[in-house]
Amino acid sequence: MNRLSKPVSFLLVSCVGTAAVLSFALLAEQKAGTAATKLIFDLPGLTDLHLQIGFAVDVIGAEMLSLISTAGMLLMLSAHIYMAGKKNYVSFFTYLGFFTSALLGLALSPNLLEMFVFWLLVGISSYLLVGFWYDTNGSSKTTQNIFLVDRIGDVGFLLGSLGLFWVTRSFGFDESGSFLEEAIISAKLSNPTTLLLCFLMTMGPIAKLIEFPMYVWRPDVLKTPVPVSALIHATTLVAAGVFVLVRLEPLFAAGARALPGTALSNLLV
Repeated sequence: MNRLSKPVSFLLVSCVGTAAVLSFALLAEQKAGTAATKLIFDLPGLTDLHLQIGFAVDVIGAEMLSLISTAGMLLMLSAHIYMAGKKNYVSFFTYLGFFTSALLGLALSPNLLEMFVFWLLVGISSYLLVGFWYDTNGSSKTTQNIFLVDRIGDVGFLLGSLGLFWVTRSFGFDESGSFLEEAIISAKLSNPTTLLLCFLMTMGPIAKLIEFPMYVWRPDVLKTPVPVSALIHATTLVAAGVFVLVRLEPLFAAGARALPGTALSNLLV
């Protein structure tokens, strides 16, 4: 085993464990009624475009932080046992740390712009994990399939985000929802265009949720290292897709106005 194996695993498990403790402390505060916290600022030189970054913590975000950090710590502990004696131990733990950090950033994202950046990082890190054993039989094809499906979802997410920004001039979740609703009511945005934007926004989460029609790579995940399969199938990656859909609920609620009938509107929301 590489002499860096123990220091690297100890460092990453300690950092993620600390994040878990802090996440549960934040969750307890939010459950006790503490107001949501948001800190955002304009990107230097781009104030006219209102492009902002920062972080936001509310009940949903704190729950996601707790899930990610706890699952990440437990899976790192199991990965330490699983990867004992195997080659590229340090690389594997580094990819796990990258994946966990990207998910934590996703949970703290205050707007669509920052969420999309961390969404891409989640995709890159999951690609590295899935293709970790690239030299085994069929692993290369598996990695290509997953990469292709993931990129299709990301392109849809990007186009939907840019379309919403073009309509609303905002990347904020609540602000975009309000402005989108105003555009629909005032007939500045046609119903088909609204539905197209909402559909594009769901493509990214659907790819991560491994739902129809982007479920074709689900069996391929079973060929990956066991901790990676657990991450993708059972815990954090699927939860990330659900989390993004929850964050986008104001947009879908506004977009539901473009659907005829209460039943279809409720289905979109």
